[in-house]
Amino acid sequence: MNQYISLPNARTLDWGQGPLIMGIVNLTPDSFFGGSRTPDSLVAVERALALVAEGADIIDFGAESTRPGAQEVFESEEVHRMMPAIKAFRARSSAVISVDTRHAEVARAALDEGADIINDISALQDPAMVRAAVESDAAVVLMHMQGEPRHMQENPSYMDCASEVRDFLLERAAAVQAAGLSPSRIILDPGFGFGKNLEHNLDIMKRLYLLVECGYPVLVGVSRKRMIGELTGKPVEERLAGSLGAACAACAQGAAIIRVHDVAATRDALVAFRAASRRADDGPEGRPCKES
Repeated sequence: MNQYISLPNARTLDWGQGPLIMGIVNLTPDSFFGGSRTPDSLVAVERALALVAEGADIIDFGAESTRPGAQEVFESEEVHRMMPAIKAFRARSSAVISVDTRHAEVARAALDEGADIINDISALQDPAMVRAAVESDAAVVLMHMQGEPRHMQENPSYMDCASEVRDFLLERAAAVQAAGLSPSRIILDPGFGFGKNLEHNLDIMKRLYLLVECGYPVLVGVSRKRMIGELTGKPVEERLAGSLGAACAACAQGAAIIRVHDVAATRDALVAFRAASRRADDGPEGRPCKES
């Protein structure tokens, strides 16, 4: 399994010693967790810099809420919200930047300002988004979603959720490779909570190996989501402990990237989990959470 993710300008991300942490910066007024909302670009930049200081390997900027029931945002508004923050952040940091968008115009604008990764909830099904990725040498996150954000949680249905998610993502990975994208630039995301109920989400987590064994790095994003609330009975503001437990479960299953709101706490939880999970014969450096 390739433990490096290729980025523009000959840069790479190495996840061979355990999962990388992607810190969330939402330039939106309506994201599901109020603590992540930074609609002011200057505040967003300071938050991003703070997340890097806490240990984030990637900063994921988003300017359209895709929570259940969310309305789609015009591309021009998304660009207006996001670009000042990305430009100002890149001027102050060399950290890896991901742009959370399903719109090609937004992705191109972000890449022009120094972004490295396109994080697309629609798995690059728009040919214009594929062209943007290929022409820029960006890495891509291909995410599974059943339906659209506005209606995706109304009645999600699967015969075999984990297997169907894997098959869809492998089809999309093959499609973007056929268009010219290197496999070393592809990340898979099963899309926890995107057209899935609690049973579906738990099935994916318990069988995450189905994706991991396909050879692509796998991104897991469950931070403070509804599934954590359903398991713990806690409101979104009190879901940190549950989110940390889920992050450790993803680590144990071989996830390459954990997308979170709470970087410092997640980093500490993963450090402790990995140290406590080492066997006596692993050596002083230990090993990744799951052997590759």
